[in-house]
Amino acid sequence: MTQNVPSFAELLDSAQVSAVHLELRDQYSVAEEATELAKWRRGEAVDVDPDSEYWHGWSDLVRRAVARGVEVKRARVVSVPVAEYVRYEHHITSVNLAIGEQVRWLPRSEASTLALPGNDFWLVDHRAVRFNLFDGPGVALEPQYSEDPTVIALCATAFEAVWERGVEHEKFTV
Repeated sequence: MTQNVPSFAELLDSAQVSAVHLELRDQYSVAEEATELAKWRRGEAVDVDPDSEYWHGWSDLVRRAVARGVEVKRARVVSVPVAEYVRYEHHITSVNLAIGEQVRWLPRSEASTLALPGNDFWLVDHRAVRFNLFDGPGVALEPQYSEDPTVIALCATAFEAVWERGVEHEKFTV
């Protein structure tokens, strides 16, 4: 895999047709989310305003892509009953939907017969894939990048299989 990894913003800004994201973990420890996650755990309101300072970077990036006609999809494979973090993630998914993403959830038990890559990824226009790597507790590591047609085919097939079986966000309860 190529180690010359474009930034995620560069990759999404280059999308012309599609940008799909497959998430495979039940726990992430993303530093930028720590404060909001702690508030949610305490039962306090969390920021789900896509136009807020907290979300503006992500919102602007996705809205630019959607405005160009790019279809942005996110599929999450999760264990059921869901982990605490997945409940939080489900709660804040209203932001993803508001800015134009489509989101589906697939219980892990329904993914047993699917060939899935070992890491989360973003696949852009069936031409480039960026793997998001994490350590055991969910802290982000350096990403990997590939334009290898075999790797892209694996990721495209995996995403489509999860998407077909997945449940639309509005119908998935946690």
